[in-house]
Amino acid sequence: MWSSRLLIIAVLVTIECMEVGLNTLNKAATTRGMSNFVFIFYANALALFFLVPSTFIYHRIRPCRKLKFSIFCRMFLLAILSCSVQILLYIGIECSNPTLASAMTDLVPAFTFLIAVIAGMEKLGLKLKSSLAKSIGTTILIIGALLMTFYRGPPIFLNKSISPKSFHQLHISTKSNWTLGGFLLAAANFLLACLYIVQAWVMNDYPEEFMVTTVTCGLVTIMSAVVGLIAEPNPTSWRLKPDLELITVCYAAIFMIVLRSLVFVWALKKKGPVFVVMVKPLGMIAAVIMGVTFLGDVFHVGNIIGGTIIALGFYCVMWGKAKEEMCVENIGMDSGLATTRVSLLRQSDNA
Repeated sequence: MWSSRLLIIAVLVTIECMEVGLNTLNKAATTRGMSNFVFIFYANALALFFLVPSTFIYHRIRPCRKLKFSIFCRMFLLAILSCSVQILLYIGIECSNPTLASAMTDLVPAFTFLIAVIAGMEKLGLKLKSSLAKSIGTTILIIGALLMTFYRGPPIFLNKSISPKSFHQLHISTKSNWTLGGFLLAAANFLLACLYIVQAWVMNDYPEEFMVTTVTCGLVTIMSAVVGLIAEPNPTSWRLKPDLELITVCYAAIFMIVLRSLVFVWALKKKGPVFVVMVKPLGMIAAVIMGVTFLGDVFHVGNIIGGTIIALGFYCVMWGKAKEEMCVENIGMDSGLATTRVSLLRQSDNA
């Protein structure tokens, strides 16, 4: 049992580091002139190239359920959210850096909790430890996100070749972009929380992972093409250079859109959603290391304070969610035992 659990943890940590690696590659490629709109289109188109034959082969062995129009409409909504998340995420990274992007990803459980409370899907019972933990964790997460967005503080790691005067000028010039990036990343993760809810809605009535992923990816490809042609009308922007740009697109399509989707489905079936997201805060550490090493990012005091607060809030929300799921499981086990006892009593009465 421990070996299988360690295997899942190792795979999830690897995927998390690969996701941070994509953010780092994307930041480097956009710095060299790659358009994020063009990148999103090519990444989804290439992913679709792998998904279509895979889905066809899979459903030749296992027949697929009929796709109803109502389910397709939900997939269309899923595609709108997915396309919006990708656009906001990568533009946010372009304005800030992968470290802030990884930190903001931890806001997803808090946003999911808030949406569930507002929509009436979850009651805010502060007398329950699980609900109280999620409420406190959500507040801590929002405070940490605001701190990372508005306060950077003095630098910790600074390239010796940069003089204090030039660093001050650079800090002033990038401050507004950093704040804008923080808001864009927060908006992306709010929409990502909505995406997870819609995805669960779709999968509940149409549990065909391959078909849902392929159809959604196809719709995102069409949407990103339309948005990209409006945002980047110059044909030269659509020419991928056979260097870092092409590597970033292939990396995103193969490892993130295709491989990550399959790994997440596998891990969710094995251990459930709470276990899958427990490694998310490790992405901040990987982002800091990659950012300082490969991008020459300046690491600030605000990154440490804000990142620590966000990690604390994240695990607080996850603890509340795990506690809640344990209570549900215990209730289910108790009801099962009660049903068994009733049936045994009936059998003894009949005897």
